[in-house]
Amino acid sequence: MLAASPVPSSTVGILLAGGFSRRFGPQNKLTQRLTDGEMIGIRSARTLIAALPVAIAVVRENDPDFTVSLAALGYHVVLCHMQHALMADSLKLGIQSAQAVFPHLTGLVIALADMPYIQVETIRQVTAGLAQASIVQPVMQGQPGHPVAFASRLIPELLAIEGDQGAREVLRAHQANILRLECQDPGILKDIDTPADLG
Repeated sequence: MLAASPVPSSTVGILLAGGFSRRFGPQNKLTQRLTDGEMIGIRSARTLIAALPVAIAVVRENDPDFTVSLAALGYHVVLCHMQHALMADSLKLGIQSAQAVFPHLTGLVIALADMPYIQVETIRQVTAGLAQASIVQPVMQGQPGHPVAFASRLIPELLAIEGDQGAREVLRAHQANILRLECQDPGILKDIDTPADLG
């Protein structure tokens, strides 16, 4: 059992839960149930806020029950409107909200709400890695995963991204400087895109 990693209180978690999950079907996949009965998005949210008690959640405006549940967990919730349909839009909305609510932040950990199997300790270790590098990404057997941590100095680059690629552009630009954190957590690679992924 690994010892708990210290987590800087000035690092803010951003949970991206504002997507439209078109591959999953008409329903919001984040409110669908895992085999133990918990909602996908709530499991992801619980894990992130357990590791990072200071956190923002970007959610779709048309799901008030989900929004209330996230607020009850301790999230500062930001509504993502229809015009913010692309991943870059919701990411930028989350970052701008984090800057406004937590002006002294020194880092961000960007997590996806459709990845409910990540371990709390993985997020803590990724966050702690910001003491050594400007970008920290977990890796399992050579495969990079989520969540990814960014030092605050990279916020201008994150706010400049466009489209549906999330922060990949920034990762590509800084390949040589990424701290790749080897872990034994299959959850960093497993997202839920279709109902079949729930099995």
